[in-house]
Amino acid sequence: MSKSPSGSPRPARPSPSPKSKSTTNSKNSSRASTNNGARTRPTPTPAPWARFRTRHPVLTALVPVGLVVAAVATMIAIKAAGDGNPSASASSHAAAGSGSAAGSADRGTTKLSPQVVDALSVPTTTLETVGSPSSDVLPTKTGTASTLKGADGKPLITYIGAEYCPFCAAERWALAVALSRFGTFENLSGTQSSVSDEFPGTQTLSFYGSSYSSPYVDFRAVEEETNQVDGNSYQPLQAPTSAQSALMAKYDSQGSIPFLDIANRYVITGSSFSPQVLQGLSRSQIAADLANPSSAVAQAVDGTANDITAAIASVTGNQPSSVASSASVAAIEQKLAA
Repeated sequence: MSKSPSGSPRPARPSPSPKSKSTTNSKNSSRASTNNGARTRPTPTPAPWARFRTRHPVLTALVPVGLVVAAVATMIAIKAAGDGNPSASASSHAAAGSGSAAGSADRGTTKLSPQVVDALSVPTTTLETVGSPSSDVLPTKTGTASTLKGADGKPLITYIGAEYCPFCAAERWALAVALSRFGTFENLSGTQSSVSDEFPGTQTLSFYGSSYSSPYVDFRAVEEETNQVDGNSYQPLQAPTSAQSALMAKYDSQGSIPFLDIANRYVITGSSFSPQVLQGLSRSQIAADLANPSSAVAQAVDGTANDITAAIASVTGNQPSSVASSASVAAIEQKLAA
């Protein structure tokens, strides 16, 4: 499976016209651009609310009354549920930065099924079979000798993306598979990329509101926007910290997402494979294909996950040994060191 990077620039609002494109900023001359390349955020189609207002002027006048009733009911429900549970952003160890604590219904997300969560722990035999195809584009070395560490002293992995972004949707699968070899996720949610963007409705997961625990690495994720239309853009969700913004400015001058920094030693800008691989598949189908090494999904997702795994292992001192001793991971590490 040929893999080449593509990503989504983060333009200033208002958004440009739909599907306007620019070339991907390549940090490695071997990272060839795809036909899609990095594209600017498309202008969303008019919201259903706007169409409703023009077509149903009488009913529209009654809507504010309904909204008031709904708001009161929502406040009561939040009060009842909030007494014993922290907010998603407050409880998330994986999430960083600040932003809206929008609920799942507001963000177009759902609870990720246990079957999909379990599938992220891809069998070692499958990962070994997939390996790192010769067409793989490896994470780019930054040339920095020092390892960036989090507050807990462990190598820091930083991800910046957005829920509307189809390229982020693709890369999250590989990142989640890789990180599942070093620790454990909780409270991942299911979502999809924007239905009015390229590769519409690409099924994926979201890191917002999740937690990740690992004795080897510290993972911080930022989902900047939801997949829900908000004027000419999408609902804001989280903002990178100044340190995270500085990392992106240093290694990703075009500001493309997804952006992945592995302890300041390796970076990935844009997705490592085309979201086309996932088109038309449900999350359950994608999850099932992860364990089938001959599937296009496994070749793309698991292959990328192996590359990310090797980069992470190289900054953890090859811990855990059960991962670093893998033949495919060891071989990729040698390529990364070259």
